[in-house]
Amino acid sequence: MFDWLFQKKTPTQEQNNIQVVEDFSNIQSLAEYFKTLSGVTFDKQLSILNSKAKTFCRSHNIFSYDMLLEKIQTDHELRQDLINRLTTNETFFYREFSQIEQLVSLVKQERQKIRILCAPSATGEESYSIAIALLEAGVSSSDFEIVGIDINSLAIKRAKEGLYRERNLKNLSYELRTRYFDQQEDMYALHQNIKNLVSFYVCNIFEAEFQNLGKFDYIFSRNMLIYFDTPTKKRAIEILESMRKDPEKAIFFGHADLF
Repeated sequence: MFDWLFQKKTPTQEQNNIQVVEDFSNIQSLAEYFKTLSGVTFDKQLSILNSKAKTFCRSHNIFSYDMLLEKIQTDHELRQDLINRLTTNETFFYREFSQIEQLVSLVKQERQKIRILCAPSATGEESYSIAIALLEAGVSSSDFEIVGIDINSLAIKRAKEGLYRERNLKNLSYELRTRYFDQQEDMYALHQNIKNLVSFYVCNIFEAEFQNLGKFDYIFSRNMLIYFDTPTKKRAIEILESMRKDPEKAIFFGHADLF
């Protein structure tokens, strides 16, 4: 509450003897903007948002949230940097594997090439897990297409790289690790032929460009709704439902997403 007492100067401002007073008191306006942009609510975590956002602003020589909100209206790179800073993407291979097994069983009953969407895809573990599980079940790579999207561009970059730490592979057997990864010191590199099975995009489900991805046979949207309030959850579900080829097919949500 006493942020206004602390003053920061850039080198140029120090040379010109200009004092700049910080004002990070209006955190609610930033929280509302980010909720509108991404669906993520910080209503019960404003102190966490304030800490992250304040650090972000100072690293970009921005001295108030009003100044930040003004800049990101036209500076799309800055806006993406903010999104990357305020979203998290920690996951691992074969997470909630029973759902992946269910998907594999459904895919094996299909008589045409199927499209699968992972939204969000985080750093790629879920999308690649589905690809590996399908191959392990004898499904040909020519019989499926997987698309992974995430609002966080750094997460998508890591997904495309396909480099993971041992903790991300904790649910994979030794056989699967050796079959699909090359160990490089303390990292595991996913084989290129598996990376080729998934297309990743930086994409926001609440923006019109999401519809350009087309329709999907199966949709995975796990551990995204937990960051939304109830009205936003309902809106997100409606959007995802509109992306199905067959409205009778259920969407795979995470157990923590239920409400």
